[in-house]
Amino acid sequence: MVSTPSSAAQTRLLVLGDSLTAGYGLPANQAFPARLEQALGEKGYEVQVLNAGVSGDTTAGGLARLDWALADNPDAAIVELGANDGLRGINPAATRANLDAIVGRFAAKGIPVMVAGMLAPPNLGRDFSRDFNAIFREVAAKHDALLYPFFLEGVATNAQLNQGDGIHPNARGVDIIVAGILPTVIKLLEEARRNPD
Repeated sequence: MVSTPSSAAQTRLLVLGDSLTAGYGLPANQAFPARLEQALGEKGYEVQVLNAGVSGDTTAGGLARLDWALADNPDAAIVELGANDGLRGINPAATRANLDAIVGRFAAKGIPVMVAGMLAPPNLGRDFSRDFNAIFREVAAKHDALLYPFFLEGVATNAQLNQGDGIHPNARGVDIIVAGILPTVIKLLEEARRNPD
């Protein structure tokens, strides 16, 4: 991509995530980052949304590739990780430590960050759900990060908004996620503008 003065001035928003943000099963232009970038453009925000979603990634995977993601020099970041930790029944203490390290790295670099929360699968028991579901709120609070409590709000368990596997949103589902998260993303961008490098 050729850099132009206008593109150089754009805010760079990194989405560090898993298949839910990578766009599993969807054309690239229907994935969450592309649809979010379009929605922000319609609101008058010049933002390049960087898709750092990797299908199957856990919080450990996200932490392992964080240096690679930071090399894109983002101005702000959304962290959407944890769904695969929940599906695999990974100890919530490990998930918490990984997410804490990821958000802490962004904070240390002065990069405003939003934590996109996830809910535990219901079949793993009450104790697991309690411990897992609290992670996102607590990590966001520790680092004074923005929180969007549940990334799949309004989409999870709705067959009409998900692909055949019942897990990954279809194009309609992605648009509902974007509409729901957009006000919080705008807060994140305003924070980034108040804290330039």
